[in-house]
Amino acid sequence: MIRELEQYREVAPKGAIDFLYRLSDLVQGKRFLHVSAVRYGGGMAEILRRIVPIMKAMGTEARWEVIAGTQEFTDVTRRIADGLQGREETITDEMYQIYLDVNARNAKVLDLDADLVFVHDPQPAALVDHRKGGKWVWRCHLDAGLPHRPVWSRFRRHVLKYDAAVFSLPGFAQRLPIPKFLLYPSIDPLTEKNRELSRAEVTQVLDQFGIARGKPILLQVARFDRYKDQIGTIRAYRMAKKHHHCQLVLAGSGVLHDPEGEAVLAEVQQAAEDDPDIHVLQLPPEADHEINALQRGATIVIQKALKEGFGVTVSEAMWKGKPVIGGTAGGVSTQIVNEATGFIVHSVEGAAFRIRYLLSNPGVINRMGAMAKEHVRRNFLITRHLSDYFTILNILSSE
Repeated sequence: MIRELEQYREVAPKGAIDFLYRLSDLVQGKRFLHVSAVRYGGGMAEILRRIVPIMKAMGTEARWEVIAGTQEFTDVTRRIADGLQGREETITDEMYQIYLDVNARNAKVLDLDADLVFVHDPQPAALVDHRKGGKWVWRCHLDAGLPHRPVWSRFRRHVLKYDAAVFSLPGFAQRLPIPKFLLYPSIDPLTEKNRELSRAEVTQVLDQFGIARGKPILLQVARFDRYKDQIGTIRAYRMAKKHHHCQLVLAGSGVLHDPEGEAVLAEVQQAAEDDPDIHVLQLPPEADHEINALQRGATIVIQKALKEGFGVTVSEAMWKGKPVIGGTAGGVSTQIVNEATGFIVHSVEGAAFRIRYLLSNPGVINRMGAMAKEHVRRNFLITRHLSDYFTILNILSSE
């Protein structure tokens, strides 16, 4: 038996592990390569750090390569990513040549030989121009449903060279003449961010940040970004506070070397400075233990972003048994079962109304939290993610 997988028996749905063993038998000895731009930071890298070793232990020759680039390359790929997500961006021929040159250099030094090459996001996408064998899949973690057309038109020529594309949601995809797969992101319930914590561990983190334990905690975990709408969350909290004595925790990161993030953080701090019950926490990128404790200590979690990718922080909070009040952006509404595991809202006023309702009905909080955890167990755990990868590997490498 494989220890890495066996530890999930107690948390995964009944039969899920045995099903994975059957799937892995179909791809024994197959070579599965992931290529990305980063090994740390973000949900994609976090889940790959767990999935790749498990796949390898199950008999698949799984590997993970990371491309190397310059600051100029990073700047260009940020523009490409923003353009794919709908922001108007100007990318000159000289800028795009930097992107192509870095991918070409990486193609010469990376071992790209595999039965299935899974290329994550725009940064390494042009590696496909140098493919030598195997099946290639482009995994888009972004919302590319309404891209800035000049950027998409230029970038599309790389995507067309792939054998398939994978998106997180149907609305994130573009019409393409190649096969498309839908693959939800997932969380790993055994990592530091999601493992069970003792009451003492949770209390220690709350005390560390000066968060009182005697009144309800509203929590939003998100990087400081205008699209995350922390200001809107503050407004909803203030409306609810007229009826319930509660506190708000805004925990985020993303301001290092980011002038826009610094500006958003300053605005949030200014909006909160007259209220001692608003805690604005600037966390380091890998504050997994602290995020886990904050989510477990929260009464209600809010994820009302104006624009969002899949938003896996919703599943993280639901796994801790918390009802989530979320907006309609990205994958937030896909994870929440409205009026069962939380509430989907369309405005600041709607968020405030649902906060008031939940704080007035603690029994509903407990019931929704229990259903939320079970919903994540059945749909958004790493075990389901593994089965999706094995299935795609089997389908494409058998053609």
